[in-house]
Amino acid sequence: MEKKKLIWYWIFTGILSFCIFSGGLAQALLVKGVVEGFKPLGYPNYFISIIGVWKMLGIIAILIPKFKLLKEWAYAGIFFTMTGAVISHITSNDVNVQIIAPIVFVVFTVLSWYLRPADRKIISVNN
Repeated sequence: MEKKKLIWYWIFTGILSFCIFSGGLAQALLVKGVVEGFKPLGYPNYFISIIGVWKMLGIIAILIPKFKLLKEWAYAGIFFTMTGAVISHITSNDVNVQIIAPIVFVVFTVLSWYLRPADRKIISVNN
């Protein structure tokens, strides 16, 4: 069972990592299509770049070994960013197909976090 869990962890984490990192790179570079996608939300371009850089750093933190506390923060940051994207689209009356990706990424983030191996978790030791 533990091997199955590890396989699913890497499937979800791999897909999440590729999508969030590549999307973050496009945001950091202010790719025209990405900027257009943000227009209905009213965010300034510098905000798009900042979010993109933080997404890439978050994925790096999740993928590198050790740094368990940093991983927790990275998972939280991706979760907050993706739920924030959903809420931003809803409150801007921009509910269209673009809202599906952040919802899927929220699910993948939670699954990756939940399925991560013990050596990537902060284990509480009760005295």
